Amino acid sequence: MALSLPGNPDLERFRRDARRLQRAVRAADPTALAYAARHHPGRAPSDPATFGLSDAQLVVARAYGLASWPRLRAYLRAAAPLSRDPEVLDPAPLNPDGERHRAPGAGAPAESASAVAALACLTYTDRDEPARWARAAEILADDPTLVDRSVFVAAVAGDPDAMERHRSADPAAATREGGPFRWPPLLYVVYSRLPQRDPVTTARVLLDAGADPDSGYLWQGLPTPFTALTGVFGEGEAGPSRQPRHPQWRQLAELLLSRGADPNDRQTLYNRMFNRDDSHLELLLAHGLGHPASEVWARRTGESAETIDEMLARQVGWARGHGFGDRLALLAEHGLVRTEPATDGGTLTGTPPDIHRAATPAAVSAAVAAGADVDARRDGRTALHQAAFMDDGPLVQALLEAGTDPEARDEEHRTRPLEWAGWARAAAAQRVLEPVTRPGEHPDS
Repeated sequence: MALSLPGNPDLERFRRDARRLQRAVRAADPTALAYAARHHPGRAPSDPATFGLSDAQLVVARAYGLASWPRLRAYLRAAAPLSRDPEVLDPAPLNPDGERHRAPGAGAPAESASAVAALACLTYTDRDEPARWARAAEILADDPTLVDRSVFVAAVAGDPDAMERHRSADPAAATREGGPFRWPPLLYVVYSRLPQRDPVTTARVLLDAGADPDSGYLWQGLPTPFTALTGVFGEGEAGPSRQPRHPQWRQLAELLLSRGADPNDRQTLYNRMFNRDDSHLELLLAHGLGHPASEVWARRTGESAETIDEMLARQVGWARGHGFGDRLALLAEHGLVRTEPATDGGTLTGTPPDIHRAATPAAVSAAVAAGADVDARRDGRTALHQAAFMDDGPLVQALLEAGTDPEARDEEHRTRPLEWAGWARAAAAQRVLEPVTRPGEHPDS
């Protein structure tokens, strides 16, 4: 069972949860009894009065995917030094005008170096957006000497000469954690999104000096590591414009993989599964994705976030549910999925096809011809909302030509596809949607 812990997991919280569960079971609460029966290997005692604290702790651990309470405690101990919360550690949030919030008297060189390193990098929080990277570039342009004052600024700038100077002066600088996010320099290179001088050579300098190609951290203590590969491949739930792949992702990924990085990078696969582009998958498959590799992070934490079979099942399930036929075919070609369902967006024979499974303009046309409802909703949103969010301009255009409503509002935020594109900084989708959307409501954050 894949691990599914909450953000910043805390042992005291789990202890409180176990005590509450024990009291609820002993009070014969039907919901608690069903929960305990679902997760207790003995299906829970028949007499609720005998349900002990150790039983409750076992249920809590198993509900999160751990085999036992001691295994949960062991994971938390191992994860603690590997955990980072970028939102808490970020010293340089921007205000709505794109300026950095600054304390009175701030602006010393050390503070500026920390700000550049923080603003330059993807954090996988709501703060990720181009204004941060632009501000980092401005600060660095105002004081280029920052690359020699901080190894972490040299890393985000992708400056191999400055990195060589740091390494020559202090060989341990290539692997020492620090900077605003307490990362090693390699992570600052690959998570940086400001214009870099030569990130591939900079990464090679660090790897030659002993940097770990499987460098990473546990985002808010969650069990799936955000590795160097994760930073290279980018993207994620906030869309490809707010969390873009590294401009030199292919060269950097090939370098890391050639130096031994594990191709079974769960977070990369999750982040990139929302977009129909499969270039990341092609590269990882060429380097052994889907087959046992180092599993170095399972050794570091004592637990695997998910097995290889679970990792692949997530990919197959998403591809099938969203009509990514090319992805299914690619996985099947490598022997990682047994059957290939129809890729025309259809569902059961005799039922209208699901427009949400039409992942290409051609599939949209086929689905509409077969009777698909172009304004059908999934999770409260239309297919146009999702295509706009993912900045898939051709798919947005195809949906509009098929007659979908650009004024449709999602059920959670009550906003239209254009607003979704605006929040995601999805410029291509915005260009298509603006002429067909009534003016007025254009939230930008």
